[in-house]
Amino acid sequence: MRTLEEQIEVTAPVGAAWAHLHRVAEYPRFVGGVVRADARGRHHAHLDVEFDGGRHAVDAELTDRGRGRVMSWATRTGPPLRGTFALYPLDAGHTRVQVRVEYDPEELTAALGGPRGFAQSRAVEEAVRTDLALFKRLCEE
Repeated sequence: MRTLEEQIEVTAPVGAAWAHLHRVAEYPRFVGGVVRADARGRHHAHLDVEFDGGRHAVDAELTDRGRGRVMSWATRTGPPLRGTFALYPLDAGHTRVQVRVEYDPEELTAALGGPRGFAQSRAVEEAVRTDLALFKRLCEE
């Protein structure tokens, strides 16, 4: 199991950033490969994701904890991934967004295809950084 942690500072109050994380329909705006997303109740999401040359359905479970500042997620179908978003208020108008992603490189390669070894780790790292930059832009609009 590999773990990746990244963070970014967002010029937005923690409540605004938290609200964006919970608008599942906005996921295509900041999660690479997601072309459509729908909430399925309070704790589930259905995503249409493009990878490996086609469109695939991915179901995820979302769990809130930490008094409105931590959201954990895990895929239930599709590529085996899980992670956590943690939001830390820096002041009234700034928030640190920390993301932790856990994945098994062999299972991820089997599900998505693509590179192996170090190249795959680098690809996951770049995807998470890009997603964070897009999330920052969304929060600051």
